[in-house]
Amino acid sequence: MSEMLQTTDVAASDADLLGQTAIAVRAAGSALRERFGEVVRYQTREELMRALAANDDTALDILRPRLTRLRPDAGWVEDELDGGALPPGEWWVVDPAEGNVNHLHALPEWAVTATLVRENQPVLTAVHLPLTGETYTALTGAGAYLDGRPLHVSPTADLGLSIVATSQARPDEDEKVVRRVGSSITAMLFDALVVRTSVPATLHLVNVAAGRIDAFWQFAGARADLLPGALLVTEAGGQISDAEGRPWTPQSESFLAAAPGVHAEAVATLSR
Repeated sequence: MSEMLQTTDVAASDADLLGQTAIAVRAAGSALRERFGEVVRYQTREELMRALAANDDTALDILRPRLTRLRPDAGWVEDELDGGALPPGEWWVVDPAEGNVNHLHALPEWAVTATLVRENQPVLTAVHLPLTGETYTALTGAGAYLDGRPLHVSPTADLGLSIVATSQARPDEDEKVVRRVGSSITAMLFDALVVRTSVPATLHLVNVAAGRIDAFWQFAGARADLLPGALLVTEAGGQISDAEGRPWTPQSESFLAAAPGVHAEAVATLSR
């Protein structure tokens, strides 16, 4: 009985924590929305990096103190390109401006995300899209939601009837990875109904969780752009693996999230 009560208390605590996390990402999103609307002009890579950092700092000034108060002992990860396993314990994995380059170019595809990772497993996540006002949330074992409405992945069982998506390789990516991205897109163009290619990954993954897109894949992904969507898709009933169908971890060199009915076909296509 005591173990049951302890488990219930933890679940209740995590549910409350998710609610506060959602409030924090909405507040950060509001600050970024005020900075949105005009294309930022820059002449050099250094100018671009400063503009990206300014957006990050605007959101982090809100996220860091709020999330730290919620979990004072949790570590903090905000480097959107970091990958691999985390040290033991709890960690906040945050992308303060997911799709930051889109924001600077007055494109609407950007978000604010915060995910709590416990012993290298995502426990809860909140993804806020400031321009639509949508907030996607997921809690391990409790489902995935869009503004409180349950999410379910697509029932599609034929890759030939599927919309699939991928993100491009990151800037300065290894040539081998870039070529692998290109060949995978070509393979999917033959096998799937429609192929979408754009950044950021998180926005594709919320669409997989919501059943709008049937599969998403990426090579050489990072924690911040895959963990939120991985939890959302899993809790919405989807399947997560690497591109070869093996269990996915943050150390994996590829990532695939799909509706169960097309997962095996997607693996076969990406493995060609």
